[in-house]
Amino acid sequence: MFADENVIKIKHEVLYEVAKLAFEGKLEEERDHIPEKLIPGPTPQFRCCVYKEREIIRQRIRLAEGKAPGAVDDGNIIQVISSACEDCPISSYVVTDNCQNCIGKACVNACKFGAISAGDNRSHIDANKCKECGMCAKACPYNAIAHLKRPCKFACPVDAITYNEQGISVIDEKKCIRCGLCIHKCPFGAIGSKTFIVDVIEALKSDKKVYAMVAPATEGQFGPDITMGSWKEALKKVGFEDMIEVGLGGDLTTQSEAEEWLEAYKAGEKKTTSCCPGFVNLIRKHFPEFADMISTTVSPMCMISRLLKAKDPDCYTVFIGPCISKKSEVKDQKIEGNADAVLTYSEIRAIMRAKDVQLEPAANDYQESSVFGKRYGNSGGVTDSVLEYMKETNQECDATVCKANGAAECKKALLMLKAGKLSEDFIEGMACVGGCVGGPSSYEDQMKAKKNRDKLISEADDRTIIGNLKNYDLDSFSHHRD
Repeated sequence: MFADENVIKIKHEVLYEVAKLAFEGKLEEERDHIPEKLIPGPTPQFRCCVYKEREIIRQRIRLAEGKAPGAVDDGNIIQVISSACEDCPISSYVVTDNCQNCIGKACVNACKFGAISAGDNRSHIDANKCKECGMCAKACPYNAIAHLKRPCKFACPVDAITYNEQGISVIDEKKCIRCGLCIHKCPFGAIGSKTFIVDVIEALKSDKKVYAMVAPATEGQFGPDITMGSWKEALKKVGFEDMIEVGLGGDLTTQSEAEEWLEAYKAGEKKTTSCCPGFVNLIRKHFPEFADMISTTVSPMCMISRLLKAKDPDCYTVFIGPCISKKSEVKDQKIEGNADAVLTYSEIRAIMRAKDVQLEPAANDYQESSVFGKRYGNSGGVTDSVLEYMKETNQECDATVCKANGAAECKKALLMLKAGKLSEDFIEGMACVGGCVGGPSSYEDQMKAKKNRDKLISEADDRTIIGNLKNYDLDSFSHHRD
């Protein structure tokens, strides 16, 4: 977690208030009172005045309802909260105290836009004229001009963030891969994602059977004593019909992915994985020439959703995990039979809090996946699982895999592929460093979570992938994108 504690607190309080009112059926009539409740005034808590703070809360409420924070909605699940972004420094280039106010004025002479002038004590950059070309910084003999990248822009792996004339960040929907890395890097809490909270609560209040599908990365996030059994018990108390471990979806994906890899290997073709929607978005938006190389196997989330809907076509399926781009998989990719909604940990915890339900320690005896399925959320986990399945089915081959760990490595692998220099046969791409366990909405520090997860997984059944899949009827639904 990179966001400031105050930012996290505000976000969680808004989610809780929206969830509570949605359960009570009072959201429409009480929505406008939330800002005053959270910011009673008259003293501001974190900004210049209570009026700006309340406007930020209003825009966050809209996100919690699944709407864009402002009047314009470009369809992106990731949105800039303009009222919160206004306080971020506009100029990327700043004159520091190192400036000696020298006579030469190399910085002034280097600027072609008239953005720099000589001040009384040091040079001054006019943010309205600055084009951020960086020539002034290169010309300064004292290295007195610093290039300050906004955290959101610095975090974006595809350069999808720019600034408008007011200095407010703008996300290019056509470039954005929905990875969510910018959200938790912003110290102002000025970027957020639309939520499915209200949709899920309405489904829970309806006659539909609502199933929770919990990501493999969840184990270890909330301590060594919070097991999948803990989640199952808690979610049933909230009102879910049942909870399914998405590690089982990992086993299902492995079976289908292995068949595709073997076929491609024999044909001398390269393939990429399809389970990380951030990676899929990266290919489709920035390397569209490789779209046909994406495995047609659906993600573990979609596998479980289809498994459930094969039994009950009218059921409502909800994925829970640390991933933002999973929301994109539902909203943008629109794959038949996929999850109906996606919740991050903070969002499901807001729903649980609204129902006065907490995660409690439980025995680690609830298992629905192999150990390989459980490790699907780790970077390299898909590869390990596919190779294990080949071994179990006596179909081993000498295929090599590029395990791209994080968006930067994913880009590098695809650039190598584009240049014809990728030696490996396949690419496993994970947009987050560490894999899903390093997702932007993770709850625990990745190293602590790993320690907890390793302990919990070591206690799991050491069943084979094949042995696990024999327990389920897998002929009732398709494993591929339609």
